[in-house]
Amino acid sequence: MIVLIAQNVPDAVRGMLKRWFIEPRPNVFVGTINQRKRQKVLEYVKRNAQGISFLIICTDRNCQGFMIEQHGLPERKGVVRSGLWLIAENG
Repeated sequence: MIVLIAQNVPDAVRGMLKRWFIEPRPNVFVGTINQRKRQKVLEYVKRNAQGISFLIICTDRNCQGFMIEQHGLPERKGVVRSGLWLIAENG
């Protein structure tokens, strides 16, 4: 399963994402695609949506069962500590 949370997504990119994901809330996309398709989707988004930031949470074979991938300048940063994915907050 993949959850993609984006900011300032252009309509063309949003339409493409809706081919592979459902959008339960604005700019939140959820779906199940394989790793190869996920990489192709991310490459498309990076090429065609300059200036957006997004966070992807997808299943992975680790103790938590997921991994976090970020692009752009998200408000919070994902960090790995002792093999665990965490979200760092300022303050």
